[in-house]
Amino acid sequence: MAVSPPDRDVDIVQVTPAASGAPAAVCGAEWIIDARGCEAGVLRDADRLRALFDRLIADLHLTPVAPAAWHRFPAPGGLTGVVILAESHLACHTFPEYGSICVNVFCCRARQEFDAAALMADMLGATETVVRRIERHYGDAMPGDLIPVPGARPATPDSRLPTPDSEAVRT
Repeated sequence: MAVSPPDRDVDIVQVTPAASGAPAAVCGAEWIIDARGCEAGVLRDADRLRALFDRLIADLHLTPVAPAAWHRFPAPGGLTGVVILAESHLACHTFPEYGSICVNVFCCRARQEFDAAALMADMLGATETVVRRIERHYGDAMPGDLIPVPGARPATPDSRLPTPDSEAVRT
């Protein structure tokens, strides 16, 4: 079952040659988030974790292609959740017995930074959060290529992010 993507704000950035003449790298970002000090009951609350996923999807301008899948472990365990995104995936695993959650967000397109520690504190009561951001490099963009990057200006029909059913925008 496909989930309709919400409207997105997007900037289209045209690749310009680097001073060295080398092509620019095409890359995405992956965040590995470990939050501790969370209340055990919150980490067993499927509605609270769904809300966390919804907030991450909205804040990072992500596009779910199917509803999230969840698995509840027997007590004292928590929940594991995953949502497949047009951009890759969002997943979490909670450890209520330790007051912690591990979250992985992988976006195959560039994304603006976000304050994961504040989000974990706000939504889950985390008292300590460690965030590791990894740039994932796929190849080189050629000068003149148009690369969609989520940004602050409203999208227009010809500046939308390509979807899995459409072709990338090139000139």
